[in-house]
Amino acid sequence: MIIASQLREGMAVRIQGEVYKVLEVAVKAGGGQLGGVVRTKLRNLTSGRMWEPHFRPDERLEELELQKQTLEFLYSDADNAFFMHPQTYEQVELPLAMLGHSEKLLQAGITLPVEFYDGRPVNIVFPATVEARVTNTAPPAHAAEDSTWKEATLDNGMEIKVPLFIAPGEMLRIDVKTGKYLERVREKKRSA
Repeated sequence: MIIASQLREGMAVRIQGEVYKVLEVAVKAGGGQLGGVVRTKLRNLTSGRMWEPHFRPDERLEELELQKQTLEFLYSDADNAFFMHPQTYEQVELPLAMLGHSEKLLQAGITLPVEFYDGRPVNIVFPATVEARVTNTAPPAHAAEDSTWKEATLDNGMEIKVPLFIAPGEMLRIDVKTGKYLERVREKKRSA
């Protein structure tokens, strides 16, 4: 058991018989007669539904232990993403609904930690950022304002907004959590 003020991103807790993954935590201190509050954003590991409950800082919650295994992504179909354990070749499937927009960031052969609860996969741990190449966008405009954006399609099929100076073929760094452009990746030039 832990108290609500000790909650951290990535933890798993059981509330009223349901298992949740903690996605965000904000602790607000109280003042005077008012007590503090712990605001959270949780995802139900069974249904995938989001929930944003508030707790008293001293409220007790049951913390659960998740097991991690590093698995290799194979492919996805209309409903599921398929992963393989590199040593045993055992395949595991996860519903695409569990991944959200992050599903488009999966590339064949990538290895990622997958979290299990009671022997069932419940979450994929993505890195904070990923890199993807622009396949289609309007020609770059270098004299334009930095605050103006245009549409771009990435090699994984994802569509995002990028600054006007981005050209087709460039590598970009994307924030996995938001699915937004962060920066252009400078590629090293090969010397002959």
